[in-house]
Amino acid sequence: MIRVEGHQHLYRDEKTGAIVNCDNVAYNQYVSSLKRRSSQKRELSEMRKEIDELKSLVKEILNGNES
Repeated sequence: MIRVEGHQHLYRDEKTGAIVNCDNVAYNQYVSSLKRRSSQKRELSEMRKEIDELKSLVKEILNGNES
């Protein structure tokens, strides 16, 4: 692999010409951010379900009082 000028963690594969990023710290930070974002999406989805359930219960209570 040949180091790319001006870039500490970038290398060029001699056979394919592909640029390879060898910055493990940045990669681990990226993976962590993906996991955190996924977790936040799941949490938001659960909150939406709970809100829908609460809205449904409130409607039932209000409709029960009208009868």
